[in-house]
Amino acid sequence: MTTTRGFGRRTALATGAGLLCAPAVHAQPQFPNRPIRMIIPFAPGGATDLQMRALCDAASRRLGQSIVIENRSGGAAILGAMALVNDRTPDGHLLSQMPSNVFSYPLQTRNPPFDPVTDFSWIIQITGYVFGLVVRADSPFRTLSDLVEHARKNPGQVSYGSTSVGGVPHLTTERIAEHFGVELTNIPFRGGHETVTAVLSGTVTAMAGSGWTDHVRQGQMRALCIWGSRRLAAFPDVPTLRDLGIDIVQTGPYGFAGPKGLPRSVVNTLHDAFRESLNDPAHLAVLASAEMEVEYLGPDDYAASVAQIVEQNRAVLGRLGLLPQ
Repeated sequence: MTTTRGFGRRTALATGAGLLCAPAVHAQPQFPNRPIRMIIPFAPGGATDLQMRALCDAASRRLGQSIVIENRSGGAAILGAMALVNDRTPDGHLLSQMPSNVFSYPLQTRNPPFDPVTDFSWIIQITGYVFGLVVRADSPFRTLSDLVEHARKNPGQVSYGSTSVGGVPHLTTERIAEHFGVELTNIPFRGGHETVTAVLSGTVTAMAGSGWTDHVRQGQMRALCIWGSRRLAAFPDVPTLRDLGIDIVQTGPYGFAGPKGLPRSVVNTLHDAFRESLNDPAHLAVLASAEMEVEYLGPDDYAASVAQIVEQNRAVLGRLGLLPQ
């Protein structure tokens, strides 16, 4: 005969305590369970801001939570990365768009604020910029060869504007100069608008970077080359670097990341929602307006690409003498 008399108050308390100490495997909240914050380390209204807003709007519908955009410009465009490093409760509700400076800035400081390879959870690569080398429309240089020949005959007298020292436009232009064996002088500015102004005013010979497409359309500038993998439909006569025999493809690809150590389930949830949103018509329209294309990579391939970019930047910075001693 079975009895329950032994199951008294003491046993019940002990059993209850054991249940309280047991792992709460079913108590994990569903992700996301509140609005997600996405930091964009640029001012509102630029190409990156518009693209990320369109994509986040589409992804929010798939995630069932709003995505709140926070613009944090300045600080060498690493303020978003710093916010991720300082996140003490990494659960996927804080993310940041990750520009190319994240891959070069730490290499140029004695005490880097983070390691781009190991200090983030890379989620998805999205797109890249339309980079190129452009001059004022009335410049005597009609081709890249014209500019190179002038630089060869006048060492140090050909200048180009870029948005930083050690950024993608600077490092890529130095690789181009290295290919031809000429010297080009980098003049850094605080942003793309200032760089465009410098070219149009004649302060610098050329501009390296992005943000020039409208000025070429309007007849104010002339593009000598673009750095992507193919020619642009809007500018079919402008050659790529590969067309010119230079094996460089550079779009400054970017995506976004979360803090280090995000659960893989959270990474996958975010990746899947944003992957499905890449081809949302509103997002594609924003990309097309800036002559940008989808450059998708998933979490593992994105992380591997970041490691490759960092080592490439380290090599170029070393040749330029920009690594800390």
